[in-house]
Amino acid sequence: MNENEIDLARLIVETLNLDFDIETADANTPLYGEGFGLDSIDILEVALAVSQRYGVKLRSDDENNVEIFKSLRALSNYIQENKQK
Repeated sequence: MNENEIDLARLIVETLNLDFDIETADANTPLYGEGFGLDSIDILEVALAVSQRYGVKLRSDDENNVEIFKSLRALSNYIQENKQK
């Protein structure tokens, strides 16, 4: 994982107070279900934390959410492409 992905993994674990070892994750670790084991409420909390830290707005009605939240790498890439400079 690159630095952005590690930082995002830490943010997710801290935000949700997960019992998850970041060292066992890779960038393709799924966010939903297996992997991080997040559900829709968790994703909303992660979206808020991402917005606060990176200035990236994630909307619940975005038709691309399935792809954006597919994996740690997908979310990290979306953040890097859309964060406020």
